[in-house]
Order: sequence, then C-alpha cells, then structure tokens
Amino acid sequence: MVGALSQHRMGLVLVTAAAVAWSTAPFFTRLLPFDAWTILFWRGLFGGSLIIAFLLTAQGRDGLGQLMKMGWSGWLVALLSTVGMVSFIPALQLTSVANVAVINAAGPFVAAALAWALLREVARPRTLLASFVAFIGIAIIIGTGHAPGDMRGIILACVMTVAIAGMTVTVRRYKHTSMVAAAAVSNFLGSMVSLPFAQGILRITEGDALVFAMFGFFQVALGLTLFVLGSRYLPSGQASLIATLETPLMPFWIWLAFAEVPAYRELVGGTLVLGAVIVDLIGDGRALKSMPLVEAHSEE
Repeated sequence: MVGALSQHRMGLVLVTAAAVAWSTAPFFTRLLPFDAWTILFWRGLFGGSLIIAFLLTAQGRDGLGQLMKMGWSGWLVALLSTVGMVSFIPALQLTSVANVAVINAAGPFVAAALAWALLREVARPRTLLASFVAFIGIAIIIGTGHAPGDMRGIILACVMTVAIAGMTVTVRRYKHTSMVAAAAVSNFLGSMVSLPFAQGILRITEGDALVFAMFGFFQVALGLTLFVLGSRYLPSGQASLIATLETPLMPFWIWLAFAEVPAYRELVGGTLVLGAVIVDLIGDGRALKSMPLVEAHSEE
C-alpha cells in the first residue's frame, strides 16, 4: 500500500510539473521573432540534445545505450509524440486557435477511451466528470464567436489529440520500459519534419540561440520527460486531465513577464480547470488510502 501510494503521488507531482513546464510555450514564443516551423526546428533540436545530455550525465554510457534499446514500444511513443507536435503547427495555421484548444481539451476523454479499449482500464466517473468541467473551463478561456475554421485544420487538431492520448496510454502500458530516450528521439524527429518548411533557421543570433536553449530545456525536455515518467504511475485519463492545467497557466506567464492582465473569461475558465483537477486529485487520494492492500497494488 505504501509503495503504491508513493508511486501514485510521485506520478501526480511529475505530471503536474510537466503541465507547468508545457505552459511556458507562449512566453518563449513571444520572445522569438520567427515562423512557427523555425521555432519548432530549433526547439526540438535543443530539447532532444538536452535530454541526451541528461541521460549521459545521469547514467553514462548506459544512458546512451537506451537510445539503441528503446524497443518497438519506445519508437511508438516517439512517433506518436512527433505526430502530436508536428500536427499542432499546421492545425494552428489552417484553423482558429479556439478550435485547436477545445479539441485538445477533449484529450482526457480520448485517453480514457483508448485506455479502456487497449488496457481495459476503466476510468473513474469522478475523473470523467472533472474532465468535462475542465473542458468547459477551457472553452470559456478561449471564448465564443469564432469562425468554424478550415476542416483540414480541425482534422489535424483531432490527429494531434489522438496521438498524444495514444502516447499517454502507451507509456502507461509499458511503464517498466524507460521512455526518456523516446522523448529525445521525438524531438529530433520533429526537427527533421520541420526542416523543409522552416524559413529562418540560419537567421538566429546568439541571443536567439539562448532563448531557444531555454525553450528546449524548460518547455520541451523538462516537460516531455516529466510527463513520460509521471504518466507511468497514473490512469491515462487522469494524466491527461492534469495536463489540461497547461491551458489556464499560459496567461499567467504572459502576465508575469509582459504585464498583460488576463481577460475575465480566462480567470473564470482557469478557475474551473484548476478546481476540477484539484477536486479529482483530492478524491483520488482519499480513494487510494481506503483501498485494500492487494487492490492498491493492482492499481499500479
């Protein structure tokens, strides 16, 4: 019981930290005067390099060996992560940010459905209800009255959401396999895909390179690594629910750095998302504490 509770709490901390790291994307993007594909290229290159540097520092040659021994499950995680990253950029170009954000907010439901279909992991009603409340909160943050957008962009946003949900379920299924190397590979694959479309790769200055390095470390390397480590210990729907904290946290960094006061709807929607996640986590903690020993271990 103690071991199961400890692992579960560790998962909560890691995935929450990943959401915080991911939420810094608008802050770094605001500092970089480049097209989206150039940002994606350099962000992935720095992010992947920093993850490999972490593996070498922590494990030496064994860390490098993980790249050679990822297995098909590691490559599947890397490919799904790459699909999610590279679908995001053209989706934003082809349809509205509102459409992309709201479709992405359906991630917890998609992850829960995939986890049930592939792992027979039954989502808790409380988590599904909290996911629905978070979905409403994100819809409020984005606002209303936006044009439907181009169908190609909507389809790409759906592909992104399914890919990230699939990655979450795969990490959960193969939780005893190291997925940190897969996170590094996905960043390099994302850079390779972005290369033909990037227009400003050779125009970056030393200052830009520093921002890209910080972007790659905090938002990509740290965020993706924490998520693949933490989601091993959580039900897939719950991990995706916690990740929705990324959306209401985004305006916070812009307010902190650029003194842009969040709109009223962002405060209301953010409160709903944050409240939904907190209520789910509190209920989850109580449920785990009351579990019998054998049942608690089966949860992991």
